Amino acid sequence: MSNAVVIAAVDGSEHSLRALEWARTAALRRGAALMVAHVLPEASQLYAGRRSALHDPNEPQQYADPVSDRVRAVLDAAPALPREVRYEALEGSVPEALRAVGAEIGPLMLVMGSRGRGGFAALLLGSSSRAVATTATCPVVVVPHAERDAGGSGASGDSGDGSAASAGRVVLGLHAAETPENVLAFAFEEAAARGTAVQVVSAYAIPPGPTMVIDSPFAVIPPEALAGDGDAVPAEREMLRSQSERLAPLRERYPDVPVEQAAVPGDAAGRLVTASRTAALVVVGRHHPRRRALLIGSVAHALLQHAHGPVAVVPTLPDGDDVA
Repeated sequence: MSNAVVIAAVDGSEHSLRALEWARTAALRRGAALMVAHVLPEASQLYAGRRSALHDPNEPQQYADPVSDRVRAVLDAAPALPREVRYEALEGSVPEALRAVGAEIGPLMLVMGSRGRGGFAALLLGSSSRAVATTATCPVVVVPHAERDAGGSGASGDSGDGSAASAGRVVLGLHAAETPENVLAFAFEEAAARGTAVQVVSAYAIPPGPTMVIDSPFAVIPPEALAGDGDAVPAEREMLRSQSERLAPLRERYPDVPVEQAAVPGDAAGRLVTASRTAALVVVGRHHPRRRALLIGSVAHALLQHAHGPVAVVPTLPDGDDVA
């Protein structure tokens, strides 16, 4: 992983600084470099263009960038830093600049806050976060603002130096027939780096009945319990077995990562939002791999809007790309 990079998108807001802290610890866990990317505001970009056009030697070389000062203050106070940290000031619109740098560098992940500077407090997800999660060619981790964070242990979920195991599991939203392999690989890699378990959640459709309790807690099944049919309904048994088939190569590749399986009736998004209250990270695919739609999938959209902890939205890799 000598060339691995984690990108943290910052704008100086408290939301983005929480994301910076999450990215710092993620880079430490992965043994990766940290790139802090700030898209300059329009005033800065206009100033740079004006100075370049006028060639005025009396003008300062650079427009003041207070965001870089805040970033350096946060990193100077951190208990540990990744092996390499660099700061990049980008130009252009926020979504396009971040999408471009992600495509150029190919990072392990791009981390950003759920709302940026100037966002309306009533909005659950900022427009830039939504746009980047929808179009980026790399996994995008969106860290919720403090009011939505139910973890109680801060944005990073560990001691801050990257050495401690996460208190929560990595939750993987899995459609056994459709979720791309690279989404599974991302979840297992993150769990391995954290020294925690992967909890796999899949939903199945059942006919509504008068005794069905929608909000009942779902059961988590260890792999060894799948040997017998137990009391599970046929749809649940089939879903768990489909999960096991998809997960077999990942279990072999990551033998030290414990796996828990859960098959739940009805709404996958609602169950994953509930699971996010205690999860270190929830991982989902961006959309159906064969549709290649520009619109984000309904499950990923719901999680970005309502999850209580960090969410990783992983795009489908182009055909022929490696998943590891």
